[in-house]
Amino acid sequence: MKELTAIIIGAGARGQIYAHQMKAHGGFKVVGVADPIELQRNDIKNLYNLSEEACFDSWEDILAQPKMADIAVIATVDKYHYLPAMAAIEKGYDLLLEKPVAPTAKECADIANAAKEKGCKILVCHVLRYTPFFMKIKELISNGAIGKVLSVHHCECVGHLHYAHSFVRGNFGNTADSSCMLLAKSCHDIDILQWLVGSECEKVSSFGTLSHFTKENAPQGAPEYCIEGCPHEKECHYSALKAYYNPDEKSWFKSKEAGAAALKVECNEEDVKKALSTTQFGKCIYKCNNDVVDHQVVNIEFTNGAVASFNMSAFNHHGRFIRVMGTEGEIYGDIDADLVKYFSFKTCEHEIIHPANMAVDSAMRGGHAGGDKGIIQTLYKYLVEGYDGELLSEIGISVYNHLITFAAEESRLSGRIVEMKEFTEKYLK
Repeated sequence: MKELTAIIIGAGARGQIYAHQMKAHGGFKVVGVADPIELQRNDIKNLYNLSEEACFDSWEDILAQPKMADIAVIATVDKYHYLPAMAAIEKGYDLLLEKPVAPTAKECADIANAAKEKGCKILVCHVLRYTPFFMKIKELISNGAIGKVLSVHHCECVGHLHYAHSFVRGNFGNTADSSCMLLAKSCHDIDILQWLVGSECEKVSSFGTLSHFTKENAPQGAPEYCIEGCPHEKECHYSALKAYYNPDEKSWFKSKEAGAAALKVECNEEDVKKALSTTQFGKCIYKCNNDVVDHQVVNIEFTNGAVASFNMSAFNHHGRFIRVMGTEGEIYGDIDADLVKYFSFKTCEHEIIHPANMAVDSAMRGGHAGGDKGIIQTLYKYLVEGYDGELLSEIGISVYNHLITFAAEESRLSGRIVEMKEFTEKYLK
C-alpha cells in the first residue's frame, strides 16, 4: 500500500479524529502537527511518535517550513480555515478541509478558485455523504428505484442539549465569532440535498429566527451564572450545573475529555466550579451572547424541476430523518435508527434496509454514523487511485453547495427569493 504523508493543522476534536482514522486506515502517516494548545498537540504527537521539531504552535509556523507532506488537514476553528488553506495551496499541498470551507462566500470562492489555478486536490469534510445511511439512499436513487426525484423533505434535529452546549454557550453561538447557524451546522445537509437530487439549484428561500434562547425568556430572578443559586435550577432543562457539574446528571459532553475541551480546565471539582463561575459555559442559557437562529427552514427549487425543504431545529432529542419522493416510489430514512424504508409503486410493497449492517464495513457505524472513517477511505482512493465517482465532495461542488447555504441566509435576512445563478456569478470563476 502506498503511504501518503500528512500534517494536521488544528488538533482539536476534528483534527484528532482524522489523525486517528488515518492511523487506523494504514495508508497515511502524520509527520507534523500545529495547534496553540499543547494538550491537543500532544495527542497527535504521541499517536505518531513525533519529535518536538515536528510540532508547532501555529499554522503560520508549520507552513513556513519547506513542504513536508503530501496532504495538509485543515481542522482549525471555522473562521480560521481560510488563511491556512490558502497558504497550504500556495505551498502545493493537497487538502482535507473541514467544513465549512470558510465563513464567507468570498473566502469559500477564493479557496476553490486558487485550488483550480494551482491544480490542488481538496476534499471537503461533508462526512454525511460517506455514511452507509446516505450512501444507500444515493444508491437507490442512482439505480432508478424511485424514478425521477421530485420532492425531498429533510430534517436535522440538532438536539436541545447539543444546541445549548455548542450554539448558545459554546464556540458556534455568535455569528461574528463563528458563522451563521446554517453554515456552521447544516452545510452538511444542504450538500446532501443537492447531492441526492443531482441538479443545480435554481432558487432558494429561507425563514428562521432566534426565538427561545433570549434574555426576554430568562426566568424571573435567574442570576447571570447558574452556580450563583438560581431558584429555577431544579426544573431548568439547561442548567449548567446539570450539564457540567452534577454527578447525577448524564450528558454526551460529560466525559473528562469533552469537559476539559469545553471548559478549558482539567476536570477536577474546584476547577470546574471556577469555570462555571467565570466562563460562558456557566451562564444562564438565556443570558449568553448568542445570536444564531434556533430554528430555520430552507426551500430549494432545482433546475430539473425537483424541490426540497430542509428543517433545522433545536427543539428535539437529536438525529436526522429524510423522505425522498419520486415518480416510481419513495424512500424514508432515519439515520439514528439505521433505517431506510423503500416503497415501490410497481409492487406496492415496502423494503426495510439497515445500511450499516450490510456489505459496508460495520465498523463504519462509529463517528458521524461511519462518515469519519468513510471520508478517510475516500481521500486515499481520490489521491492514490484517481477515484472521481459521485461520492466525492471535492472543492468545486462543495463550494457551490456552500453558496446555496449563503444564498439561503441572504434570503432569510432580506425576505426575498434568491436566484442562484445570479448569486454564484458574483463569486466563482
